[in-house]
Amino acid sequence: MLQLGFILHLFIGSTLAGVAVISALVMGHDTMTPILIAAALGFLIAIPVTILVTKMLYENR
Repeated sequence: MLQLGFILHLFIGSTLAGVAVISALVMGHDTMTPILIAAALGFLIAIPVTILVTKMLYENR
């Protein structure tokens, strides 16, 4: 389960970080600090999402 979680977190984390960065850019935050904060928040928000998705995949077996 842990290996699947790590693999899923790579994809989910990069997707949510990308969405957060694009959202920050659309809101007009075009300097380095807000973009890095948005990317870090997206990556951290992906942790509970990854746990939820991994549990759902293992329950459906």
